[in-house]
Amino acid sequence: MPNPRSTAHIAGHPIHPMLIPFPIAFFVATLLCDLVFWRSHNNSWATASQWLLGAGIVMALLAAVAGIIDVLGDARIRSLNEVWWHAGGNILMVLIQIFSFYRRYTEGTGAVLPTGLILSLIAVGIMLFTGWMGWQMVYRDHVAVADEPDPQGHVGRGHAVHGD
Repeated sequence: MPNPRSTAHIAGHPIHPMLIPFPIAFFVATLLCDLVFWRSHNNSWATASQWLLGAGIVMALLAAVAGIIDVLGDARIRSLNEVWWHAGGNILMVLIQIFSFYRRYTEGTGAVLPTGLILSLIAVGIMLFTGWMGWQMVYRDHVAVADEPDPQGHVGRGHAVHGD
């Protein structure tokens, strides 16, 4: 039986894994800027963290759309326990980040310490867990991984499986 397929794809390449590096990088960079702001109290770092946080939220929402399409598109994906931990954790993390963005937007740099920094730490911690769940789906359950050669003759693992 073929592996679970990614429904949201471009030319056979799953969209969700193409998008997730962006919110990860933006949210980790937000945490780093918060840490530098904590040590320096230079408002430029608080401004940078707010922009990074906003960009991370936008990209996380785009990745979520692709992830939802994949979950709805294949019953085998929906049946995986890790999917629900991954999705639920990411929903919680994005809600935390939206709240953090709102506080920073309405209260300015005063919202960064200590609340913004603590929320950034929590969000990155949640991302470590949800990332682990995502890798479980890929490496253990082979979601969106091709084990057979594609029509162009490329061999196995690492090639995305597209929906038909």
